[in-house]
Amino acid sequence: MYIDQIRYTARPTDQRIPQELAIYDRLEELSIPYVRVDHDHADTIEFCHEVEKVLGSKICKNLFLCNRRQTEFYLLMIPGDKPFKTKFLSAQLGCSRLSFADDGHMRDYLQTVPGSVSALELLFDTDHRVQLVIDRDLMADELMSGHPSISTSTLQLKREDFLRFVESTGHSPIYIDLPDPRLAGDQSQM
Repeated sequence: MYIDQIRYTARPTDQRIPQELAIYDRLEELSIPYVRVDHDHADTIEFCHEVEKVLGSKICKNLFLCNRRQTEFYLLMIPGDKPFKTKFLSAQLGCSRLSFADDGHMRDYLQTVPGSVSALELLFDTDHRVQLVIDRDLMADELMSGHPSISTSTLQLKREDFLRFVESTGHSPIYIDLPDPRLAGDQSQM
């Protein structure tokens, strides 16, 4: 597992995918500073913990969800170590039968693939098909992180700058309070 120990504060100079470069372009347009760490594909929570050590802050989970009819789509941001149960989110959003959305919708709406999704990809949701949902527990952190369309880099932004980026895409988050099932003695998962 490779993680570059350097914390970069500028866009990469090597070859990158167009979606990643578009995110850097928007960050520069908005004059938003960030820290970037490059690494192998971050496809496990254990690997993300190693990236957190280099960043010096937590990485959140980003879950791409939809309703049963696949007509409503949600990007949920929750603390990385917080278990997730659909029934709590469904109740707060007033919808039933939430599940993970398929790769095709993620590609079509956010121009990314599973394992790489973050709120930064809302830049590509120009038709506003995806609703950003943020667990208020994340608002306690001064810093927020996300992949720039590919899970081989992680960007860290100040919370206010992260939210300003999201707002620049025309998306307004819904804030919810998801209970932690571990605290209620419920160990079952989704």
